[in-house]
Amino acid sequence: MILLGQHSEPRALQGAADYFKSQGIKVKLTYLDNRTAQVWVSEQDAERAAQLWQEFLSNPYHERYLAASWQTGDTQVKFNYMGKDFNLAQRFVGLHWFLKLTFIVCITVFASFFLVQNPQSWLDKLLFNPSEPLSWLTPAIIHFGALHLIFNLSWWLYLGNKIVKQAGSSSLFLLFFISALVSNWAQYLLVDNRFGGLSGVVYALLGFAWIYSSKLPEEKQLITKPVVGFMLVWMVLGFADVLFISMANWAHLFGLLSGMAIAALQLPKSKRG
Repeated sequence: MILLGQHSEPRALQGAADYFKSQGIKVKLTYLDNRTAQVWVSEQDAERAAQLWQEFLSNPYHERYLAASWQTGDTQVKFNYMGKDFNLAQRFVGLHWFLKLTFIVCITVFASFFLVQNPQSWLDKLLFNPSEPLSWLTPAIIHFGALHLIFNLSWWLYLGNKIVKQAGSSSLFLLFFISALVSNWAQYLLVDNRFGGLSGVVYALLGFAWIYSSKLPEEKQLITKPVVGFMLVWMVLGFADVLFISMANWAHLFGLLSGMAIAALQLPKSKRG
């Protein structure tokens, strides 16, 4: 077999492999470096496969690839990793250090509320206080429930990793610190200081990814419109106060706006045209 190419999005690549198979082309996927896989095809299929590969690279999320996976009856990634396990632990280790540090700090802070003798006193030290500059950031690492923690950290790792790989770690640093400051100040000024969570930062990542994908359509999309729509509807429901949980709605909104602003100011115009 000959090497056709490689790609760093397992789900998209699996869809392409299933599509190739539906076209009568034998494909083998092999693990490379924790998040990238190589595509191998037989020599007799090389010419046709090369054409299909270019079509895939130009639009890796075309519906034809997901449809092919459904037709094969398997929408799960099933790479042949040459004896290595592509698991969550390996993927976590391969993440940028700041993503991992924030993840660990948030979990540690959450666990500490169950371990310290006076959790309320510990919480008060982390809540927003306009006279203590460090506390302008610390609400971002406070979470009041397991679901709250899991939701935020899942989005933090998912979107943060995409942004680091395509826009660089400097963008991640800017997004975290600026959005944490802006969203925390907004929530404090418009409501009070009884709030916490990485949600403002997560919405900043969302806003950045949204504008990035809009301004650079020729680049690999950081986020899809349905996901953006879901997150925006979730925020609107929070403002409507119809959810079963209390949400720092202003932190979400100003986090989103700060992320969008960073993208608009930082990114060049689309290369198209």
